[in-house]
Amino acid sequence: MSELSHVSETGDIRMVDVGGKPMVRRRATARASVLMAPETARRLRELPKGDALATAQVAGIMAAKRTSELIPLCHPLPLTHVGVALQVEHDRVVISGVVETTAQTGVEMEALTAVSIAALTVYDMAKAIDGGMTVSEVVLVEKTKDPS
Repeated sequence: MSELSHVSETGDIRMVDVGGKPMVRRRATARASVLMAPETARRLRELPKGDALATAQVAGIMAAKRTSELIPLCHPLPLTHVGVALQVEHDRVVISGVVETTAQTGVEMEALTAVSIAALTVYDMAKAIDGGMTVSEVVLVEKTKDPS
C-alpha cells in the first residue's frame, strides 16, 4: 500500500499539490443505502413529487458542490455534472450519485459526499415513523478518467 496522500514524510497533514497534473475529464460513481421497515419504504414510494426523495436528491447535489468545505483537505473543484438518483425498494432506499469534472484531481469524495448526505436526508425525513433505519453500504462504485 502506498503512503497516505495527505500526510507528509514527517507526519504533518497537507493538501496534495496537484499543480503539475494535467486537466483531465474525471467521473466518479458512488452508492449508499438506507435500510428501513417495508412499511416505511411503502410510504416513501407513495409520496407525491416534491417529497422527501426530491429533498434528498437536492441535498445530495448541494453536498457534492460543497465537499471541499466539509472535508478539510479536499480541493474545491469545478463540477460539470452532479446526478443523484433514489430508488425505493422493498426495505430500503438505494441512492446512486455520479459526479463529473475536468480537473487535476478526482471527484470520488464529491460522489461519496453526495450519496451520504442524500441518505442522511432520507433518514431525517423518515425518522419520525421509523427509528430503526440504518444508513449503510456507502461505497465508491467506480472512478474513471479520460486517458491523457
